[in-house]
Amino acid sequence: MLSCRALRKDYVTERGPVAAVAGVDLDVAAGRYAAIIGRSGSGKSSLMAMIGGLSRPSAGQVLVEGTDIWSLSDNALSAFRNRRIGYVFQFASLLPTLRLIDNVALPGMLGRTGATKPLYARAAALLGQMGLGDHLDAYPGEVSAGEQRRAVIARALINEPALILADEPTSDLDEQTEIEIMDELLAVNCERGTTLILVTHNLALAEQAEQIVHIAHGTIVA
Repeated sequence: MLSCRALRKDYVTERGPVAAVAGVDLDVAAGRYAAIIGRSGSGKSSLMAMIGGLSRPSAGQVLVEGTDIWSLSDNALSAFRNRRIGYVFQFASLLPTLRLIDNVALPGMLGRTGATKPLYARAAALLGQMGLGDHLDAYPGEVSAGEQRRAVIARALINEPALILADEPTSDLDEQTEIEIMDELLAVNCERGTTLILVTHNLALAEQAEQIVHIAHGTIVA
């Protein structure tokens, strides 16, 4: 599913260049739940941004389902990212002026020329699976943080991606809501066979993973 080779991300600072990610090699098999752990500033989020096609590497390759994503044109990368990769970020990142069902349907609208009714039916079904069937017309500000996060998971699934990237998706939630959100993500991984890569500080969450990657100072140490 995922193969990274000699992946590097450098940033220019007042003190000179700094390697946030320094030559990472990483493979994740299809259908696996992999956890990436490490201290703040270790390079976890920079690595995820490159894997997800959001931040161009300074060097190296990212192959998703065999496609070298950073060799694609900007338009082709955007299309590939929209179809094959779903994102669950640390914060809900829903558009506040759109209803939940519109937020979930939005990625499916990009580049679409056909009827939208089937897409909205799928969005409603996904929200229903996340326990939000009674909140389709609610705006993000009208539901709880945990409900917003469930809507984000539904949005990540709207295009049936092969890979879900979740960057600290429960860090601002209470313990019970954290458990519920992780249950939803693990159900996606187990029942749909969707590959899940999770960045987390929570070792209890990481211990549930089939593959644990420990990053320190931009490199994989275990």
